[in-house]
Amino acid sequence: METNEIRPQSPPQEQFLATDADIALYGGAAGGGKTFGLLMMPLHHINNSDFGAVIFRRTLRQVMNQGGMWDEASKLYPLLGAEPRRGDMEWRFPTGARVQFAHLVHDDTQFDWQGAQIPLIGFDELTHFTTDQFWYLLSRNRSTCGVKPYVRATCNPSPDHLAAQLVAWWIGDDGYPILERSGVIRWFARVSGDLHWADTRQALVDKFGPEAMPRSFTFIPARLEDNPALLKANPEYKANLLALPLVERERLLGGNWHVRPEGGKLFHRDWVQAEIASPQGGTLCRFWDFAATAKKLAKDDPDYTASVLMRRLERTWWIEDMVAVQKGPMATEAMFRDQAWKDHALANQTGAAYRLRWELEPGSAARRDAARMSSLVAGIDAKAIPSRDDKIVRARAFLAQAEAGNVALKAGPWNERWLNHMHNQPTAPHDDIWDATSGSFNALLDIGGTRQARSRQG
Repeated sequence: METNEIRPQSPPQEQFLATDADIALYGGAAGGGKTFGLLMMPLHHINNSDFGAVIFRRTLRQVMNQGGMWDEASKLYPLLGAEPRRGDMEWRFPTGARVQFAHLVHDDTQFDWQGAQIPLIGFDELTHFTTDQFWYLLSRNRSTCGVKPYVRATCNPSPDHLAAQLVAWWIGDDGYPILERSGVIRWFARVSGDLHWADTRQALVDKFGPEAMPRSFTFIPARLEDNPALLKANPEYKANLLALPLVERERLLGGNWHVRPEGGKLFHRDWVQAEIASPQGGTLCRFWDFAATAKKLAKDDPDYTASVLMRRLERTWWIEDMVAVQKGPMATEAMFRDQAWKDHALANQTGAAYRLRWELEPGSAARRDAARMSSLVAGIDAKAIPSRDDKIVRARAFLAQAEAGNVALKAGPWNERWLNHMHNQPTAPHDDIWDATSGSFNALLDIGGTRQARSRQG
């Protein structure tokens, strides 16, 4: 008779599954087997017919994405006889024990769980949830099935999230985990919104009284090397992490909890040099990031309307022009139209394809504006692109290319302004040039290659 052996694949994962802390966080580097460890956690109790666990992701899409939690559970839970109920996002084991997946997409979605009693609560990527969501769901961590209620969470480092406060004792001054503290249990009490820590429960009871309800907590750092199955199946995964910009690389590969995006860390001006050469061929794209209002008074400092013209030429990305002005709507439209035709002429002169793109804001009014803007440049491949993710995520691919030395500036009087702006992000007062730069880069990536783009132009 065939048998299936289900067990942890690394000492940290085993430590995560074995700890008896009320709350345990398994986190750090990407690819450390954190989600699989979380999915294994309910298996302790599947012989208890009254047991139920709920594992949360911030959005439904994150639950159901290809290769996400649902897919991973589909490889594991059927081995123990569990049947899926996809409509309820639930797995039910032969005894009646249940594991449900759920999301908290909106800030107040946690109130859907009012009155619930959940013996095991899981948070996959805790840093995606708000502080209020975490503390509220903690109040739902109750049990009448004989299983002591507990919480398990996973996450990657984020220095400004509640998770960083929870793991602070386990992290060194350099931002990296203190490995000898891995799995050590400490106690905390939350009093008037503040966290108070001690080595024992009794110390907190003596200080605040039993009504403070101290809970035990531990942190177990995860590393990519703790997931040999992933490295065997995807040996290029580490190379992908090494290719990330500095801050993301330090967090997702190194597991650094202190590194922040500061001036010179996201982008360093020394990565890009100005060149006198005039590139030929490839694909040109100008991306516009439009501001809402004009600069009306000297003391006002509204956002800029900014655009960046970029050329993709084999493995090099040339930044050929940058505009950043504070003008009213009519003047901005005229500038947009005139610049588009200048760029179109440049593309024809240098044998390049040309694409014109700008950010599409949410709402029907923005779609009407996009249609009007397109009509101003009829005959040019021009369209608005919906915005996705935050500005740092959108710029990630460009930053990696810049750090690798694959970005060059065409020498011009605007070079210094562009370099200073990019170097000082994200703390600079404006981010319009940054957004226009990443917008151009991403629009060129979407083209799918110079040869295809040029053939479509012809």
